[in-house]
Amino acid sequence: MVKDNRELATFAGGCFWCMVKPFDEQPGIHSVVSGYTGGTKENPTYEEVCSETTGHYEAVQITFDPDVFPYDELLTLYWQQIDPTDPGGQFYDRGQSYQTAIFYHTEEQKRMAEESKRKLGESGLFSKPIATKILPANTFYAAETYHQGYYKKNPERYNAYHSGSGRAVFIKEHWGDKK
Repeated sequence: MVKDNRELATFAGGCFWCMVKPFDEQPGIHSVVSGYTGGTKENPTYEEVCSETTGHYEAVQITFDPDVFPYDELLTLYWQQIDPTDPGGQFYDRGQSYQTAIFYHTEEQKRMAEESKRKLGESGLFSKPIATKILPANTFYAAETYHQGYYKKNPERYNAYHSGSGRAVFIKEHWGDKK
């Protein structure tokens, strides 16, 4: 009998289009869903979240097998996709809905997230403090269908956005050969 060991991880890292691909390509990842979390509006739309009136973050929710791809490795990969020192959003995208946050589902995830944040802050990699919030997970609303797997459906537009937003250059400059 095969053991089906699945857990959830939820990360906000700016535009969710850019947060799917890095996780989607890893072993032990069952799904990566783009969506909204952290706010007060039930079943928000993309337009409502972008209006900055819902309190939601653009985020990805990952279903993973921790025996194949442990949570600490998810955290490492997460940090390598964002500018953790920017409290105002990510790259081209500004506002609360584009801020970074780790939404923990268990006390163990909270402990691991806080420890990884502390280590990143002490690493000397960044001259500014780590601004990424660590928050309890709450209701996650899947984004509209056209946002799901965007990098696969619209590779040219995705690549142009990933590069044009400044994310690709930042990642290369800060994480290049450290991955």
